[in-house]
Amino acid sequence: MPPITPMVRNLLILNVLMYFLSDRLFPTDLFALHDIRSDKFQPHQFVTHMFMHSKVNIMHLLGNMLSLFIFGPLLERHWGEKRFLIFYLVTGLGASLLYSLVRGYEVTVVMDGVTAFMQNPDPIDFRNLVQSAGVNVRGLQDFMIEFNRNPSDPQFIMQAKTIAAKLSEVMVNSPMLGASGAVFGILMAFGMLFPNTELMLLFFPIPIKAKYFVLLYGAFELYSGLNRTPGDNVAHYAHLGGMLFAYILLKLWERKRTNFY
Repeated sequence: MPPITPMVRNLLILNVLMYFLSDRLFPTDLFALHDIRSDKFQPHQFVTHMFMHSKVNIMHLLGNMLSLFIFGPLLERHWGEKRFLIFYLVTGLGASLLYSLVRGYEVTVVMDGVTAFMQNPDPIDFRNLVQSAGVNVRGLQDFMIEFNRNPSDPQFIMQAKTIAAKLSEVMVNSPMLGASGAVFGILMAFGMLFPNTELMLLFFPIPIKAKYFVLLYGAFELYSGLNRTPGDNVAHYAHLGGMLFAYILLKLWERKRTNFY
């Protein structure tokens, strides 16, 4: 494994510092990326979110930083510090843009569903609404059964409306955070620039070439995004956005090879 490079080291330090100082100096509501319809949204969040990580699960931070530590130094040596940082920021920003577009559509669907449900509260529509919001229905299973049995009961209707209204509020104010978009951009670049490098992964103890690893990982993220299960809070489209913008940026750099290499 090549020794760590200056920009990778700086990014690691910055991410770790923001993780441990996020409660006091870098609150999630201010620095994580929110839906543009949220009162908590600020334009700077398109950049700052990529240096924030979940405090609930430290593996969110460790996984991203481990990937940055493993794959980043070789790319930084290939490009230099400045261009590596540009690449990191552009892919992270691209990830947030694609995620925001997809998430914005999902939120709009739920908000329209809430409006329709308020006008005509139906148990089946309620279940569909909850599922479209990505909520694990197990926690509401008993209520759904009773509501289905008593669709005209004012008490159940009122409770269902309260839950429905809460769904759109929660979705609008649920933030996205993490360096995953930029990290997936790094993985994409590694697979494109060093396609035949063999990788030995912990969860896949058979050598696999970088190009196949990236292809399989991208296919998995696309499948997971299109078939998102209730309760899945992974920003799959942010990962895909990082890979997409990495591909675009590399192709642009190839056209201007004399300027960039």
